[in-house]
Formats: sequence, C-alpha cells, structure tokens
Amino acid sequence: DRIGVPLMTQWDAPVPQMVARFAAEPRACLFGTLSLWQGVDVPGTACTLVLIDKIPFPRPDDPLVAARQKAVDDAGRSGFMAVSVPRAALLLAQGVGRLIRSDGDRGVVAVLDPRLRTARYGSYLVKSLPPFWLTSDPDVARASLRSLDDAATIEDASAPTPASSTAPA
Repeated sequence: DRIGVPLMTQWDAPVPQMVARFAAEPRACLFGTLSLWQGVDVPGTACTLVLIDKIPFPRPDDPLVAARQKAVDDAGRSGFMAVSVPRAALLLAQGVGRLIRSDGDRGVVAVLDPRLRTARYGSYLVKSLPPFWLTSDPDVARASLRSLDDAATIEDASAPTPASSTAPA
C-alpha cells in the first residue's frame, strides 16, 4: 500500500487464484519463485515486466545433476557447460516466456544477474532466448516501462465503457 501498487505473492492464495487476480488488477506486482514459471499464462498488458534475479542454474547438490556433471568431467569435458548451462538456458527461456505469450505482448525482461553479460556462457544463454532488444542501461529499461505504461493508460482510456457503448439494446 505504501507504494500505491497492489503487491501479491504466490503464497497469498492458490496459484490459479493469484494469477487470476494479477491478470485482473492493473499495475499489480506478483512475486514468485521458479515454480511460478510453469503453467502461468497472462497475455496482454497485465504482465509488462518479468524480473529474474539470478540465472536459474540447477542446484549443484542435486545428486542427479552432480552425477551427470561428474560423468562429463570424467570424460574430459566440462560438466558444468554440458549439464548445468543448457538446463539454465531452458529454465531462463521458460521464465522469459511468462512475458511473451502472443505476438502482441510487449514488456521488459530484466535479468539482474551480471553473469549474463560477463560469464563465458552468457552469450549461449542469450542465444537461447527469443530475439530481444538488449540493454544493460537501467534508465533505458525504466523509460521502456514508462512508455508501456503510458500506452496502456491511453488504451484503457479509449476502451468503451458499458455506459458509453453504442451497441443496440
């Protein structure tokens, strides 16, 4: 309430209820974890920002991941590059997919993990995503969000309301 934007988390209610509330609530923020990346479909202007705090690498203590990486390492290759990076690419694409659900969807995907730009596997991860216009300038990202918000406000203002409908009764 202090920021004037409805804040929701995936723990506030069952996920289907939270997603429906998020889709219906203009300017709402829905916070969730990796589990929210699958099965969530909010096309249109309801979702204009997907913020990903870190690259979603699989847990290194997962016994299956560890065993696969060790087998690749034992064969003389990089287990991390062969196992963890492709898995992270798939999960990152799923997270990005929460924003782009149709050709008309617009928004900003903000990946805050600097390794996307600085690590040797960063370009591989970027290539696994849909074609995006990339920037590392926060001012450019904020300006894009303001532009999207302005466009949504204009669109909402021009939408017919029940009182101004011209359809015959």
